[in-house]
Amino acid sequence: MNDLVSMETLRLAVSAAADLSLWYLGATSAGYGILLLLSLPELWKHWTLSAAELRSELLTSDALPPITIMAPAHNESATIVDSTMSFLGLHYPSYELIIVNDDSKDDTLERLIAAFQLYSVPPAVRTVLPTVPVRGYYRSRIHAKLFVIDKENGGKADALNAALNAARSPYVLAVDADTILDPDALLRLSRPFSLGEPVAAVGGALRVANGCRVENGRVVETRVHSQWMTGCQSVEYLRAFLFGRLGWNRVGGNLIISGAFGLFRRDHLMAIGGYRTSTVGEDMDLVIRLRRYLYEHKIPGLVPFVPDSVAWTEVPSTLKVLGAQRERWQRGLVGTMVANSTVFLNPRYGAMGMIAYPWFVFAEMIAPLAEAVGWALLALALVIGAADWHVAVAFVATSTALQALLSLVAILLEELTFRAYADPRDVWRLCGRAFAEAFGFRQLLIWFRLKGMWRHLGGELGWGRMQRVGFRST
Repeated sequence: MNDLVSMETLRLAVSAAADLSLWYLGATSAGYGILLLLSLPELWKHWTLSAAELRSELLTSDALPPITIMAPAHNESATIVDSTMSFLGLHYPSYELIIVNDDSKDDTLERLIAAFQLYSVPPAVRTVLPTVPVRGYYRSRIHAKLFVIDKENGGKADALNAALNAARSPYVLAVDADTILDPDALLRLSRPFSLGEPVAAVGGALRVANGCRVENGRVVETRVHSQWMTGCQSVEYLRAFLFGRLGWNRVGGNLIISGAFGLFRRDHLMAIGGYRTSTVGEDMDLVIRLRRYLYEHKIPGLVPFVPDSVAWTEVPSTLKVLGAQRERWQRGLVGTMVANSTVFLNPRYGAMGMIAYPWFVFAEMIAPLAEAVGWALLALALVIGAADWHVAVAFVATSTALQALLSLVAILLEELTFRAYADPRDVWRLCGRAFAEAFGFRQLLIWFRLKGMWRHLGGELGWGRMQRVGFRST
């Protein structure tokens, strides 16, 4: 009798827990649906503005500020020349480029020296933000905009702080050294300035370069890679940038500007002490600390996202590299949420504290744990008879089918507004990858993110190594 009571109690407990998991997944899916709806007027606004812009007028506009592009580089031999050429070929009236060689163990610096005829110059940089020692400074004989810093290894955040010290412009653009910018990327990213908005930072869109044809530092043909893993990442990036961050524009809740493509007011970054070197999530951490500074000092400052300002990045093409990347991202997310926990449900920080921050805690930070527990509970419930196939179907539909639907909507919006893919077969390939991402790729990422959470608890701080293939080989 006691055994029967115990088993029935177990069934009830597992059933209740499984129902709770379903409610969690339903709530997060509804939240993403709301972000999608909020993104539509933002997308329309930027599409109409883009259609009405005249590049010739923008290039001579006094509203566009001088910009310093900062690109930290560590073992970027495969892509550094192409990326630098894309940075130097931008259509923008006034900018400089600072490449920071963060003690590369390959021939990154040597390739830069050879390709751009670099020569050593005396140090003339005032060190405001502390960094590891700098070994030398270089300028180019053929590109006056190019400035190269060679320093000991201190990590990405330290390299960006070295560039901040050397920057001479009121605004700085942080990019990864494996990034390729569209020629008009800076012009479009600067759109909020021409609208007269008080801008503290601006984020642009990242697209996957794998599979695209790159010539002389430019993406000349947009394609979707045939490999399923890189194709799934193309869908993932489209969804995250096209309506995820656009939706947050409407409520003033953007907490992320990609470290691969973000524009900031330099004086604000100097005021908060630059990039924090003790985290692997330096991009999100920077934005949250920046927004805290603005709220606490009652300084007006928007953090908008511009969807048609595009940078291209090489994404992982092997499971090993992908796993290392997503583990690092999760460690960075958890570390940032913990370090800035005073923002949580704090009305002092407006929409960031009351809406955006709680959402990132419940829908992003704990999502892999919640979903993994949900799958485990479902399996247990089926084994002990606490659930039937109706519950199983509901769980699977909630966790996967809705995500695939959101991805398909993102692809549709991309095609209706920007028409990035000339070949219709690439659009259909993206649609196929939307289902592959929901039914397989997503579950794989859950495992990587769980490992990231565990390693954060273990105090791991390392970045890991991103193996580059190179744009011409993608």
